[in-house]
Amino acid sequence: MDIVILGSGRGSNANAILKAWKDGQLGKAQVKAVISDVPDAPILNIAKSYKVPARTIDINANTAKISVVDTNKLIDLTNEFKPKLIVLAGFMKILSHRFIQEYESRIINIHPSLLPSFKGLNAIKRAYERGVKISGCTVHWVSKGVDEGKIIAQLPVRIMDSDTLDSFTQKIHAAEHFLLPEVISQLSFAEN
Repeated sequence: MDIVILGSGRGSNANAILKAWKDGQLGKAQVKAVISDVPDAPILNIAKSYKVPARTIDINANTAKISVVDTNKLIDLTNEFKPKLIVLAGFMKILSHRFIQEYESRIINIHPSLLPSFKGLNAIKRAYERGVKISGCTVHWVSKGVDEGKIIAQLPVRIMDSDTLDSFTQKIHAAEHFLLPEVISQLSFAEN
């Protein structure tokens, strides 16, 4: 199962995937490329450190949703690697319906809450400020609605009274780094 990772930021989830891949924990899955919409994103350096092609795509930074023109560029670049699975690992753009249709049932996302709670941006902070006692992370199939796709797996994280926003954020990220490679591994084995 060939994988392309899309990300915009520091790349901690991509690093967890790449480490699991190099350690032989993803079954027959092969990470073929990391693509970022941010030219100097740390995720690109992480990809290079694993000797995985790191590509940048020029997408309008002033909008959250990817335009038709940018969608065509993203599809062309993604198709170069012929992925069976696309993993959104901190990709901060809303994919167009056309992109989602092009890769229907082949795109997964990691979200830092127990969906359907706290969809969208700043989920960790919103859960913390709301005072929930259990949050977590969710891996789901990407659909046309933001964070509305079918849930694949979830991992709960307890918020302790002693937690700060920073410590709670670290706990959520640790859960994501465990859950996302685990789901990819299961999907890889299910494909065979």
